[in-house]
Amino acid sequence: GHAPILVSTTVIEVGVNVPNASIMIIESAERFGLSQLHQLRGRVGRGAEHSYCILLTSGKMSNESRQRMKIMEHTQDGFKIAEEDLRMRGPGDIFGTKQSGSAVDFKLADIINDIELIAVTRDMAKEILSRDPDLQNPLNQPLRRLLVFYTDKATGLKWDRIS
Repeated sequence: GHAPILVSTTVIEVGVNVPNASIMIIESAERFGLSQLHQLRGRVGRGAEHSYCILLTSGKMSNESRQRMKIMEHTQDGFKIAEEDLRMRGPGDIFGTKQSGSAVDFKLADIINDIELIAVTRDMAKEILSRDPDLQNPLNQPLRRLLVFYTDKATGLKWDRIS
C-alpha cells in the first residue's frame, strides 16, 4: 500500500497546513530552541486524528538541551513554554539585537520574577502618557528626566524619536 509522507526542513514551521498530519519526527531536536520546537510541534494534530510529535536526540546533550526536552515533554501550553524560555535564556537586549542573555540591567525589578509588578507599572505608565504624552506636567518631570537619561544612554537616540 501507500503511505503519504511529507519530508521537510524547518521551513514547515512557517505555515504548511496539512490537517491530517498526525505524526512528526524531529531529528536532532536538541539543536532547536523551545520556541521553534513548539512551532514545529504545532504542525501536527490539526485534524481529527490523535497526533504525536517524536523528538529524537543524540546521546550527548547539554544540561540546557535536556531541560528543553523535559519542558516539551511536560507541556503544550505556549505561554508556559515562553516563560521557561525567558527564564532559561534571559530577556535579551531591548534596545539592540542580542536575543538572549541579560543585556538589560533593571535597577529594581527582575523581569522574570516580577512580571505582575511590571504589568502594573506598564499600565500606570500608559495612563500617565495618555494624559500627558510629552510629560510636560510638573509632576511628571522626574519621570521625563529619567526617561531621557536612560534612552539617550542606552541607544544614543532622543526620547522624542522613539515610537
